[in-house]
Amino acid sequence: MNQAHILIVDDEEDIRVLLQYNLQKEGFRVDAVENGQACLDFIQKEKPQLILLDVMMPQLDGIEVCERIKADPINNDILICFLTARNEDYSQIAGLDAGADDYIAKPIKTKVLLSRIHAMLRRSKQQKPQEEKKPGFHINREKYLLEKDGVELHLPRKEFELLALLVSRPNFVFKREQILEKVWGTDIIVGDRTIDVHIRKIREKIGDQYISTIKGIGYKFND
Repeated sequence: MNQAHILIVDDEEDIRVLLQYNLQKEGFRVDAVENGQACLDFIQKEKPQLILLDVMMPQLDGIEVCERIKADPINNDILICFLTARNEDYSQIAGLDAGADDYIAKPIKTKVLLSRIHAMLRRSKQQKPQEEKKPGFHINREKYLLEKDGVELHLPRKEFELLALLVSRPNFVFKREQILEKVWGTDIIVGDRTIDVHIRKIREKIGDQYISTIKGIGYKFND
C-alpha cells in the first residue's frame, strides 16, 4: 500500500476524476483541486509529496503556480509533475526551468503516469540527507540550504541538486549525460539547453568563477 500523498490540480473535472480513481486504486492518498489558487491554498494547510499540475489553466497557469511554490524553500521537497496538452519544447523547458521534476503530455496513459510517479518517489527516497562543506560553501541536502560565505542562498530544487552534484567532486568534469542522469533521472527527456539554463541561473546567484564550462563535454566546480 503506497502512503504517498498526491495532489491533482486540473481545471477539467473528468481528468481529475479519472486520475484520482486510478491513483487511489494504486494505493495512493489523493486530493484534487480545480485551479492554481486552490493548489496554493491547499499547500498552506497540508503539503503533499507530489503534485500533478496542469499547465494550461485560467487565471494562474501551472508554470506560475510552480514558480510560486518553489519560491518558498520550505516547499523544496514537494515533487511537481506537469500535465499538459502542449507537447512543445518550449513548454518542457519552461516547466523544468520553473522547478518541475517531470513533464507528461496529454492524453495521459495510466501505466506511463504510474511508472513516472513511482520513479520520482523512488529517486526522492534515494537522495540521502547529508551536508557538504567546501571552501566558502556549506550545502545541507536535507534542508536544501546553501550558504555561501555565511550568507544563505535559496535555490530552486533542480538548481540546488545540480550545484550539489558539481560541488561533491571539485575539479571533476561532469559530462552532460551524467548531469542529466543524476539530476533529472533516466525517465525524463530533457535537452542540453535545460542544463545550460540552470547553470546560467546558478552563476547569476553565486558568481561566474565557480563553475567552468568544458566545451563539448560538460561542467566542473572549481576548488
